[in-house]
Amino acid sequence: MIEVKNLRKEFGSKVAVDGISFEVKKGEVLGFLGPNGAGKSTTMRMVTGFLPATAGKISVGGADIEENEIQAKSRIGYLPENAPLYSDMTVEGFLRFCAEMRRVPDSELDDAVDRAIETCFLEKVRRQSVDTLSKGFRHRTCLAQSIIHDPEVLILDEPTDGLDPNQKHEVRNLIKRMGEEKAIIFSTHILEEVEASCSRAIIIDRGAIIADGTPDYLKGRAKNAGSLILRATGLPGSGIEGELKKLGEVSEVDVLKSNDDGITARVRAASGKDGDLAAAVFGMATAKNLTVEELRVEEGRLDELFREITRTDTED
Repeated sequence: MIEVKNLRKEFGSKVAVDGISFEVKKGEVLGFLGPNGAGKSTTMRMVTGFLPATAGKISVGGADIEENEIQAKSRIGYLPENAPLYSDMTVEGFLRFCAEMRRVPDSELDDAVDRAIETCFLEKVRRQSVDTLSKGFRHRTCLAQSIIHDPEVLILDEPTDGLDPNQKHEVRNLIKRMGEEKAIIFSTHILEEVEASCSRAIIIDRGAIIADGTPDYLKGRAKNAGSLILRATGLPGSGIEGELKKLGEVSEVDVLKSNDDGITARVRAASGKDGDLAAAVFGMATAKNLTVEELRVEEGRLDELFREITRTDTED
């Protein structure tokens, strides 16, 4: 549904997006991650046709965003960052206006407005004017306008920004549910949203894609993924550390806590020895008559990978 090839955007001498390529299929929810200034919003604005690309190609449902602009844009629902609203309209009136702008047939207008209101949990405020709404309801109204014409593609820029925890939960579930039938891209800097809603994620930094895969795949790339956490007593911590380092299956031992009676440590496997690590560590503990209070495999975490592969503004 969405195909991006060698997309580039320059603002004067600044390169905001540096030749990225990706695809999003129907039934796929793609989380777009990156630190502030990474190029997320700029990419999404180009995909929707809001900003022209300096170079590269974008197609939506097979229609080129430049050559067949109306055809491509008609398939897109867009929730921009800081989406505008007409404050003197009611929620229902605003959504009807958006439906008319989207050329929803007159015979389908009422159903389209009702569907958007129900989907975005706006029933109790449908006749309120926009300027009386809380931030959460304003944001939901913006989300409702993006789906008013039942688009095949949704582009959502920070869709849970400013919502309370309950509202965020509702929107994440909504995105996941809609993602079964649509192609969805949404940008976020909240990593838990990726695990809650996405079938795939891209991490972008300084305009370039640096990671692309399912949330589980990306978590597995984190440095500590597959490491063992060992908590054992029966020898001084320094002694247990020394025994761990003797094992051929061990490449590194990070001591988290150590005292005269035991240790808590993270143990990483030597190359190609992941499957043997737990057995080797447990075997050593048994041979040394240690009491193993905890021995578990660490799951990787997206926040760890994010910190490991993205750079801060203070770095060269």
